[in-house]
Amino acid sequence: MPAETHMNSAPMTRDDAVALVRDRLADILEIEPDQINEGDSFADDLEADSLALIELVEAIEEELSDRTVGFRIEDEDLQDLRLVRDAVDYIHSRVGEGS
Repeated sequence: MPAETHMNSAPMTRDDAVALVRDRLADILEIEPDQINEGDSFADDLEADSLALIELVEAIEEELSDRTVGFRIEDEDLQDLRLVRDAVDYIHSRVGEGS
């Protein structure tokens, strides 16, 4: 069976990426998704510790593995993910429209 890099599905919109990050983060932090804004800092505004961020990364990787085979958020990229917007932009740039 040949290795595939992309599954057959519609590209993820930026709004899809926002919803994904909000929903997974809300589950992890046990808050409502509408309490999470793109400009929120994981650490300062949402009080998400490093364990919560690892859980978020794992949840996103699991979700997106259905869309893109082998999707990973690279360890060296984690330090750049400080705001919710950073995570959304990262995901959208990798699996979004036009990627």
